[in-house]
Amino acid sequence: MTEQSEEDLRSAIPQESVEPVNAAEHRPLYRKRERIYPKIPRGRYRSIKWAAMAVLLAVYYLLPWVRWGRGLNAPEQAVLVDIPQRKFYFFFIEIWPQEIYYWTGLLIVAALGLFFISSLFGRVWCGYACPQTVWTDLFLHIERLVEGDRNSRIRLDKARWGVAKIVRKTIKHVIWVLIGIVTGGAWIFYFADAPTLFGQLIRFEAPASAYITMAFLTGTTYLFAGLAREQICTYVCPYARFQSAMFDEDTMLVSYQPQRGEPRGKHKAGASWETQGDCVDCKLCVAVCPQGIDIRDGQQMECITCALCIDACNGVMRKVGRPSGLIRYDTGRKLGARETGEKPVVRLFRPRTLVYSTLLIGLTVVILGSLFTRSDLDITVQRDRNPLFVQLSDGSIRNGYTVKIINKAHEVRDFTLTLDGLVGAEMVLVGDSAIDSTSTVLTVGPDALASFRIFVTAPLASLQSASSDLQMLIVNATGEAHDTYDTVFRGPDAG
Repeated sequence: MTEQSEEDLRSAIPQESVEPVNAAEHRPLYRKRERIYPKIPRGRYRSIKWAAMAVLLAVYYLLPWVRWGRGLNAPEQAVLVDIPQRKFYFFFIEIWPQEIYYWTGLLIVAALGLFFISSLFGRVWCGYACPQTVWTDLFLHIERLVEGDRNSRIRLDKARWGVAKIVRKTIKHVIWVLIGIVTGGAWIFYFADAPTLFGQLIRFEAPASAYITMAFLTGTTYLFAGLAREQICTYVCPYARFQSAMFDEDTMLVSYQPQRGEPRGKHKAGASWETQGDCVDCKLCVAVCPQGIDIRDGQQMECITCALCIDACNGVMRKVGRPSGLIRYDTGRKLGARETGEKPVVRLFRPRTLVYSTLLIGLTVVILGSLFTRSDLDITVQRDRNPLFVQLSDGSIRNGYTVKIINKAHEVRDFTLTLDGLVGAEMVLVGDSAIDSTSTVLTVGPDALASFRIFVTAPLASLQSASSDLQMLIVNATGEAHDTYDTVFRGPDAG
């Protein structure tokens, strides 16, 4: 390239593009956290949140102590995850380890339920029932009781450290830690008999795993609900990132009505409202938001649809004599219709919600039907594969089988095992002194899995091929419960 062409190129570049960049003029990669001091509003949605918090916390803390009679040889705790026995008890439901598909179905139902509710009403789960929301609400309530209302907490944090500030901060954090300890303790009670484990904890006789789990959950509860708070919802929870995929124009979301509220501004008593919107720019909707966002800026990822801004705004509207509903649950379709003067339409039934509800109801019916119709007896038969068969001295053929029986009843049961489908077949239970017969009695303990070794012998003449069908039928002593297992009997090739 010639010197002249280089000069022409330099002259073509705008002067500002070649000036050095001042890094201070650019936004930092990470924004410093601005501490949020949520104000407590009064209204319908705040009352709903109080009720939801009380009910959910009561269920979490008290459920391990609820008793449920299941008979002899069975735990009496209503909800129990019995890890040593690998069983899950939920009132009258008992899930065995081989029934893991029920857990899978439950998780799918929960996901579909979340998708369905979100498509109708947005992130109401996050706003009212999410554990992060519930415990953060509890911790904020403790903070208000100890340090005062929003303005008092702001002044306290800005004040210099002194005796009064140290005392209040210490009391608050001690209560937070105690709540964390109770929270961790309640969790481990779901994995052992609650009264027994409580006594062991008090006497310092509980397993080390119990204390480690309590310490971990105490720390995470204190960190998430006390210190991190809204940052968990914004940066940690993945739901905030893909929630919009479940929204559409007919999803009911907390929305600001700009056509009514703008232009916003301060309003003097007695002045006309003709040239001003209903929003008086009091910013109370921001002050009550636990996420610290301004709903007037439109839908935002951080919004958890708690609707506290609705309560705050309605209170202000009543004071200034304007209609409520400047901020309310609304849909994008209705907002657009109001701007164009059309009649707003609510569409609850649409392809998205119909698909979610159909899948949700269908899977729930299948799971419940399977639970209520399942047998309390399972049988598994494993045929020996090495050797496939043994020919005895009298010419008859013998096959070996391992029969496993799961007795899901809470009592000892005797079962009669009989053979069918193979002429002349007899069996003997290994370890039993009885002679070969067409049936044998198997005893299985309560809530137990028992394994039995069975030898089945059949005359060579009764075998039509190298593999013959054989059925094993199990019937209990009263003839009520039974199960049938189809297997095969191997022998030499008839050719």
